[in-house]
Amino acid sequence: MNLTREDVAEIVGLLDKSAFDELRLETDKFKLTLRRSGAGGWTQENETRATAPAGPVLAVAKEAAAALAPGTVAIRPPLMGTFYRAPKPGAAPFVEVGSAVEPDTAIGIVETMKLMNSVPAGARGIIESIAAQNGEFVEQDRVLMILRLTP
Repeated sequence: MNLTREDVAEIVGLLDKSAFDELRLETDKFKLTLRRSGAGGWTQENETRATAPAGPVLAVAKEAAAALAPGTVAIRPPLMGTFYRAPKPGAAPFVEVGSAVEPDTAIGIVETMKLMNSVPAGARGIIESIAAQNGEFVEQDRVLMILRLTP
């Protein structure tokens, strides 16, 4: 099951108009739980399934892992959603090719169901390439950037 950006927007719209306080969505790939917070927003919990489905998505992930050069790692989003390279429209991107990052440096944001989730670099290094475009819908575990590790 693949959700489009329009699907996610429709789900959030329905939740905002409903009296429900919780939504649980489970697929072969993930489990997502949204709970209404006291401030009128939503909090989320997500869990990646241990068994990844066979098929094109898995094949793409394996190809991407196999294509990594020694000393590099892929930075991947923790969940699917819309990837943003900057904190707000018109602002400078979090990082560019050649930027030095620490493990906790934010390299972008993934918006899922109106929730903004920071994506950390996860390791110390230099951004070698950027694979995802600003505003692009990305699947969980898709390669966003390649990081060349530094000591």
